[in-house]
Amino acid sequence: MIIDETLAHYSDLAFESAFAVLVLAFVLLIVEYASSKAWAVQDREAARELVSAGSSSVADAPSVPGRVAAGPRRRSPAERAGNMGRTVLVVGTVLAVASIVLRGLGTGRFPLGNMYEFVAMACAASLALGLVWLRKPAYRSLWVFVLVPILVLMFLAATVLYADAAPVVPALQSFWLPIHVTIICIGSGMFLLSGMASILYLIRMRHPRGEEGTGPLAHMALRLPDAQTLDRLAYKSTIIAFPLFGAGVILGAIWAEAAWGRFWGWDPKETVSFITWIVYAGYLHARATSGWRDTKAAWINIVGFVAMLFNLFIINMVVSGLHSYAGLN
Repeated sequence: MIIDETLAHYSDLAFESAFAVLVLAFVLLIVEYASSKAWAVQDREAARELVSAGSSSVADAPSVPGRVAAGPRRRSPAERAGNMGRTVLVVGTVLAVASIVLRGLGTGRFPLGNMYEFVAMACAASLALGLVWLRKPAYRSLWVFVLVPILVLMFLAATVLYADAAPVVPALQSFWLPIHVTIICIGSGMFLLSGMASILYLIRMRHPRGEEGTGPLAHMALRLPDAQTLDRLAYKSTIIAFPLFGAGVILGAIWAEAAWGRFWGWDPKETVSFITWIVYAGYLHARATSGWRDTKAAWINIVGFVAMLFNLFIINMVVSGLHSYAGLN
């Protein structure tokens, strides 16, 4: 198989550009988020003015920080930075997807042959799904937190996990590669959104009225959506990712039978993937069980998220098994 070095180089440039653009988006969104305290103070003053002007109660006042019902106001520099950040975020997502497409064209195969390509695909999936799931105004502040693990993963992919464009090992030269691994990538990307939503849900439960609290977590919770909204986001993400991930595990077993002559051999990757799937099944069960559907269920979801990361890094990089295709030197 001939490798097109030019396209492979453009793929690397696109990935590096995507990382730089996403860092810029992150900074712009932080600027918007950091101004939330001033917006909250302004809204409370506007609420008092409405009440004094004849409103029946404070409930008539605006409840969304940064939006005042007393009349239009000029957008602050921070708000404009936030709008720019969301636009830049779209550009970064396009570049991340372009890097994957160029990698595939340059290698003449589906670009999921090593950990670098897997992490790049999972990050692109998280970004694309986030643009869909977090498009509502109530969810936009979550990007500040969702981008943190994505940027960390992209940095690790470009440094520790990077592998030159090359043909895949014979065991991966199968039509099952794009089917099995793509489904796992999409499911993992949705689990990332779900895990972050549960982490923020626990913070919001601890500080339900962040503007009245003290300490870094209280200020962090200032412009987060309410706890119920975060809980619903985590649940909706998991309830879609769960069958996808399960289908990926089943398809992997079918591929294993074709490649190794058995459906299941309790290989470390298979075992931890199954455990991760069971943990998420436990989360969905807890989410529907009285007495467990609040913070207990959220903690189970976070355990599933940690298990997924453990399966990605520790199992691939430390534990030796039949799935050791990290592509690391």
